[in-house]
Amino acid sequence: MMLILGIALGALAILVSVSLHEAGHMLTAKAFGMKVTRYFVGFGPTLFSFRKGETEYGVKGVPLGGFVKITGMTPQDEDADDPRAMWRFPVWKRTIVMAAGSVVHFILAFLIFWFVAANFALTNPANPGPAAQVSDLGKIPAYVTVAECVPLTATATTCNNLNGPAKVAGIKEGDLIVAVGDTKISSYAELVAAIRGLTPGKTVPFTYERDGKQTVTAVTPVEAERTPIDDRSGKVSKVAAIGVGQTWDPALPKTVEYGAFEAFPVAGKQMGAAATGVVTSIKNLPDKVPGLISAIGGEERDPESPVSVVGASRLTGEAIERGFWEIALLIIAGLNFFVGVFNLLPLLPLDGGHIAIAWFERARSWLYGKLGKRDPGRVDYYKLMPLTYAVILVFGAFTLLTVTADVVNPITIFK
Repeated sequence: MMLILGIALGALAILVSVSLHEAGHMLTAKAFGMKVTRYFVGFGPTLFSFRKGETEYGVKGVPLGGFVKITGMTPQDEDADDPRAMWRFPVWKRTIVMAAGSVVHFILAFLIFWFVAANFALTNPANPGPAAQVSDLGKIPAYVTVAECVPLTATATTCNNLNGPAKVAGIKEGDLIVAVGDTKISSYAELVAAIRGLTPGKTVPFTYERDGKQTVTAVTPVEAERTPIDDRSGKVSKVAAIGVGQTWDPALPKTVEYGAFEAFPVAGKQMGAAATGVVTSIKNLPDKVPGLISAIGGEERDPESPVSVVGASRLTGEAIERGFWEIALLIIAGLNFFVGVFNLLPLLPLDGGHIAIAWFERARSWLYGKLGKRDPGRVDYYKLMPLTYAVILVFGAFTLLTVTADVVNPITIFK
């Protein structure tokens, strides 16, 4: 029951975010004097609506997103002759209106990050353990957790053979690896690099520290498929593995609490981490398609694969069911940040596509003026319709793919 309630709350949070996105467009358009005729939450048949001034506000029957109608967004619109049509306004005003939706998402993400930091105990940045960012792996001591066995593929999370090389060699949870062969180890990143540089099947001495005492043991690595340590969505290759993972420094606390003012810079750092993650995710989206298709066919799903709003709602519900409200909120914050960035991509029909065209028109007009030529005027959106439909088709197909994967083979936080 709590899972269903959590999923419903997650879906509601996403709906509210999208509604506020459209409100951002509406409020900035009205502030500049543009004519806004409709603002609706949802799609499909109208459940109810009311009119205030020149704008109709309402709710529709399908609670998936929303829309705002600004008169004359392009010169080709039916209402483009209206003196308050959007296309008639300066390009900087149109840019602000089109970017306002994404700005709302960024503000929401920051506020959620701040709220979580100010009200929940978070991972100690000096002792992140398995939650460490890739950029921090070179600063963290090589304390390890030991697996019963070694998953042999990059996406596998379980395995049947109970013969993890590190476990067999006597290495235990919380041990600090200080040397691999003759190579001194001072960070977890150095440990991973040293292990992956070994030859599978060839025994190598490992030196570890436990309770202040150093011990040397013999470890025989096996061959396994792994992604690059600095790009978990990157190309899979075969490397040596011994069945260890990153864990916490036992001498430091795992979590830390922040006050309301201390939480602001923490939220700022989380925004930076989210930006890095989103850029990497968008860059690797095409490479994830084969894995999603395989997951729909019944193969084990990569936990790093993309999720749809259905998957995000499920993950949020799962976190709420287990009582981890902070995780649910962080999922919603991350989703808001992703949507904010994605909407700014310079592709129609996304907001970023309209912004790109507006500035293209402005730059072209300036260039033609410098050359003494007649301004060619506005871009004909009708000529861009084939490209627009192609983008819609690609995004629609990808959305259908992720939704299907989230239904038949969903990612879960807790095993």
